[in-house]
Amino acid sequence: MKKILAPVVLSLMLGSSVALAEIEAIVDRHCQACHDAGLAGAPKMDDADNWAPRIASGIDAMTQTVISGKGAMPPKGTCFSCTDEQLRAAVEVMIGRLQ
Repeated sequence: MKKILAPVVLSLMLGSSVALAEIEAIVDRHCQACHDAGLAGAPKMDDADNWAPRIASGIDAMTQTVISGKGAMPPKGTCFSCTDEQLRAAVEVMIGRLQ
């Protein structure tokens, strides 16, 4: 049983790593530039105080904002091929990157 279970667990772990790398690439490609520079009023990644009320609203509300767009940010933050699940994961990655 252990011989069968170990490869299954390993493949699940590798799948998670690949998924995380995919989401990080989405953040790097579609989110980071505007949020690093604070372009068009985007909350800057080094401004935890500006992010605090957004985080307090919850991941679901933040994800809905990304899906709908806000201000100069277009719907889906320019990642038009992203699924809602990928966008939610991207929000979670960005929160994790706050300095």
